[in-house]
Amino acid sequence: MIEVDSLHKKFGKNQVLTGLDLQIEEGGIFAVLGPNGSGKTTLIKCILGMVLPNKGAIKVMGAPIKNTWRYRKQINYLPQIANFPGNIKVNELFKMIKDLRQQPDRQEELISLFGLEPSMNKRLATLSGGTKQKVNIVLTFMFNSPLIILDEPTTGLDPASLIQLKNLIREEKSKGKTILISSHIMQFVAEVADEIIYLLEGTIYYKGGISELQKKTGQKDLEHAIAAITSTPVHA
Repeated sequence: MIEVDSLHKKFGKNQVLTGLDLQIEEGGIFAVLGPNGSGKTTLIKCILGMVLPNKGAIKVMGAPIKNTWRYRKQINYLPQIANFPGNIKVNELFKMIKDLRQQPDRQEELISLFGLEPSMNKRLATLSGGTKQKVNIVLTFMFNSPLIILDEPTTGLDPASLIQLKNLIREEKSKGKTILISSHIMQFVAEVADEIIYLLEGTIYYKGGISELQKKTGQKDLEHAIAAITSTPVHA
């Protein structure tokens, strides 16, 4: 589904990605983890074509992404921060995105799932952070795409909405889709991810299953296993 070959990215003097190699198979939930500044969001934005690498190549669904944009139509993306004009109403935003995508959608189902009916005629600037995140989640899952990329999807969510998000992610996995998630919430990752990809200083330090990492580090939970990675070299 995603192939990354010797990816390098530098911002000024700051080397963010250093020869990163990665293969993500089709179908399943993959969590990209790492400390702040490890290159998680840069990797995601390179895959999306939003950041151009200095060196290296990326393929998505078997095709090189360089100098093309059409592959993005097969991706649903939830950014860490989604900035829409504050004066737009929620229902206007949904209509605008649907007009752009021109695809069958599941808007009404998702609005009901996240209890957004009372907010549909409200302007985005008046919404709480958690409600804005629910709006962004509905936009992300509204259309049927084989690849879903979620950057910090749990931000601001109440417990009930978090449960709905986890169920939604598992439902999409059951359809054979590939889901790439970046998150700092280890409990969330432990509950949904099939594999983790741990980045450190711009390269992959570990890629593999959670239970395998726990065995290799001698830790009983993912949070402590992740903490042990930086003190004990662990490789898949």
